[in-house]
Amino acid sequence: MWYAIIGTDNPESLEARKSVRPAHVARLQQLQDEGRMLLAGPFPAIDAEDPGPAGFTGSLIVAEFASLAEAQSWAAADPYIAAGVYRETAVKPFRKVLP
Repeated sequence: MWYAIIGTDNPESLEARKSVRPAHVARLQQLQDEGRMLLAGPFPAIDAEDPGPAGFTGSLIVAEFASLAEAQSWAAADPYIAAGVYRETAVKPFRKVLP
């Protein structure tokens, strides 16, 4: 089943986000390589493709896992959590309808 993982950033976490981004993206790439990634990306803090120093307010990942518990476990191991980028994460079942 698909699961939406929504991470909400701590204020002033842009530098920490940048420092651990390679490890974060490597985990996403693994899901992509396994054919389990629907989409992933950050929420810019301002209405701009590149928000610059305004940074981001969080991220959305929609990926396939065998269970909610597996999705929660995967999300809990995100480098953004260990680095203090995310202040909270939510994991919810997701049903893809379109396209």
